[in-house]
This record gives sequence, structure tokens and C-alpha cells, in this order.
Amino acid sequence: MVPHSVLLADVDMSVFGTDPWWLVVIKAVFCFAFLLLTVLFSIVWERKVVAWMQLRIGPNRHGPWGMLQSLADGVKLALKEDLVVTASDKVVYILAPVICAIPAFMAIAVIPFGPSDHEISIFGTRTTMQLTDFPVAMLYILAVASIGIYGIVLAGWASGSTYPLLGGLRSAAQMVSYEIAMGLSFAAVFIDAGTMSTSGIVAAQQHTWFAALLPVSFVVYIISMVGETNRAPFDLPEAEGELVGGFNTEYSSLKFAMFMLAEYINMVTVSAVAATMFLGGYRAPWPITAFWAGANHGWWPMLWIVIKIQLLLFFFIWLRGTLPRLRYDQFMKLGWKVLIPVSLVWLVMVATVRTLRNRGIGSTNVALVCLGAVLVVLLLSIVWDMSRKKDEPTAEAEVEFDPMAGGFPVPPLPGQVLPPTPRRPSRTPESVAALMGGDDDAN
Repeated sequence: MVPHSVLLADVDMSVFGTDPWWLVVIKAVFCFAFLLLTVLFSIVWERKVVAWMQLRIGPNRHGPWGMLQSLADGVKLALKEDLVVTASDKVVYILAPVICAIPAFMAIAVIPFGPSDHEISIFGTRTTMQLTDFPVAMLYILAVASIGIYGIVLAGWASGSTYPLLGGLRSAAQMVSYEIAMGLSFAAVFIDAGTMSTSGIVAAQQHTWFAALLPVSFVVYIISMVGETNRAPFDLPEAEGELVGGFNTEYSSLKFAMFMLAEYINMVTVSAVAATMFLGGYRAPWPITAFWAGANHGWWPMLWIVIKIQLLLFFFIWLRGTLPRLRYDQFMKLGWKVLIPVSLVWLVMVATVRTLRNRGIGSTNVALVCLGAVLVVLLLSIVWDMSRKKDEPTAEAEVEFDPMAGGFPVPPLPGQVLPPTPRRPSRTPESVAALMGGDDDAN
């Protein structure tokens, strides 16, 4: 018998696209307002949480408990002088923040906030709690997410400055590295759910969330979404210790605010995608559904997905307040040498398990096949690591070197040591007197 999740590729999409035009406008305005309000709250919440972690006082002046601080900051940015760099490519320089911000709003259109069976009524019209959906909705999200990176790259190039250019190049390399791992984690979900529509993926998690069924894909996506949004500890494109401000160094006023807005909206979007793909979407967690039959009906599903989004946003804040920034080589090594290989091996295992289940093989045999595959991979990695250590040359005797020999200071290589730092001789009364012209004073 073919499992129910395999048949979800035939999810009925006729329920979407039947709303009257005024209802479509209401849903679009809701998506826009939801993102803006969540961003305003998240900025204040981030500052409050980080202040709590660092045992200091956060925003507490504007509004009750400082909740209007982000709104005050937005007004302040809007009233600042808007500068345009003389050496910049002005058209691209102005369009870059727009290219960054617009795609950030677009992905929320396919996120389901509730069931797709017309359970709710808006002004007497039965509708779904989702703006739209289609069979390849997740590919739409990946496409939109990859467009936003062009705004960062173009901002770095059009600024006519070195540091923004380096930040833009870092963003391009970062996107290539982590977009691949993110796509591979999505592919495992597609195989298990049998569909790429967001409503179908949530329906496939009716009994068990994919975070439990596909834990490796969930962890890889969580790491990738932090790298995708340029957030600490992966905020290399705007590392102030290395690049002043990175790609947005030469921006001010509303253009800078649009970059900041795009970053936080992307945080909300990737959190909504994580909740949809791995955490059951709008479905209530198990302890609640065990004693409340109506938890997943009516307007309640919107509450559950909002709570999940806020918990993932807290995860972003927690990382920023806990971990230091990675070096760029560590960051790229994590993406190319860890996340992508692990995702590839995991994807092959998921596809193998799905094929065995489709052919009616028992769960015990499937578990044995998976365990055998894991043991083989571990054995091969141990053998490879041992052979690599044998091939490594022994460390040569440490030799001194001149760091300024090539005309530019360079750090020591392995096996080299810096010469001792020259010390100024201690000052004796005689040397001080000679230095101050003591003989003349004596005369």
C-alpha cells in the first residue's frame, strides 16, 4: 500500500484563485502589515533580549516598555540627510535597496496561515487563510530568495568604494554556499511529502512533524537560513570589524532603512518557511491537540504559526547574543565541506528509505539499511582521516623569519616563529642625564 504522504502531489489547487478581487487585496494588505508589524516588534524584542542577556537596560523610553523604539528609529532614519556618493553608479545605487526589499515581501504570499478548506469567513465570503498556492510554491520561495541577493551585490558594486565591494562579493559567495545546502534540505522534504506546495507539505505533517522525521534536513536548514539572512554569527558581508559596514557602508537615510527592513523581513520569511516545512505549519503541537479537537480549526491555526515564527526569531536573537562572528574561511568551510556533503548523503538516504517503503519493505529492514549506510559512511570517514594524518609531513624545526622581508608585514607560517620583540634598555639616572644634556646643566 502506498503511504498517504506519497499521494499528496495531487493536492487540489482549485480552492486557490477563486477569491473576489477585494478579498485578494485584503489578504495582500494583511501579509504586508503582518511583516511590517512583526519587524517592528522583532527589533525591539531583539534589543530587549540582548540587553537581558548582557545584564543591562534595553529600550524603555518610547511607548510602554519601550515598544515604540523601532518606530522612532524609523522616523529618525527617514528624517536624516539622504546622501548619494559622487563616485557611485547613481541608478544602480538607488535601485539596489529596492531590489533587496521587494523580494523579501513576496515569499510570504504562499505561506499558509490556516487550512485550505474554506473554514473561515471574511465579510460573508468563505476563503482560505493563504494568499495563494501552486504545485511548485517552494521553488517560488527559493527563486525569490535568490533575487534579493542581487540587491546586496549591486549595492556593493555601485557604491564605488572598496569595503562595500568586498561585502557584496562576500554576499555572493555566501548565497552560493548556503543556497545549495538549503535546496538539498528542501529536496528531502519534497521526497517525503510528495509535493512542493506549501499547503500540501503542511498536510503531510498531520501526524508527525518533519523536524522529527527529517532531523538532519531541519538542522541544515536552520544553519542555512541564518547564513542566508546575513545574521550573526554569519554576518560576514557587513562585518564592522573588517569592512566598516560592508555593502551598506555608503548608504544613509531611507535607503539604509530599506536594507535593514529587508534583513528583518527575510528573518520573518525564513522563519515562516521553517515552521511550514518542518514544524507542522499552522498545526498546534501534540499536547494541545491531544485534549482540544478544535485547535486546528477556525482562526486558531494563525496563532500557532505566529508562535512558531516568534520562537524561531528568538533563536536568531539568541545566536546573535551568544556566538562570536566566524572567520570567512571557517564560514565557507562549514558550507562547502560540512553542510553540502552531509545534505547530499542524507538526501540519498531519504530517497532510499522512500523507495523501500513504496515497495512494501517493512520498517525494520528499512532501519537496518539506514543503520548500515551510516556505519559505512562513518567507517570511510575514519579511514580517510587516518590516511590523511599518515601523509602529513612532520613539522620541521622552527626557524626565525623576517615578517617585513617582502616589504609588507605577513604572519608566520607553520614552523616559523617571530623574532623576539626588541626592548628599550632600562633608563638609568646616568642615561637620563646624558639624554637631557646633564653636562651643560652642570656647567
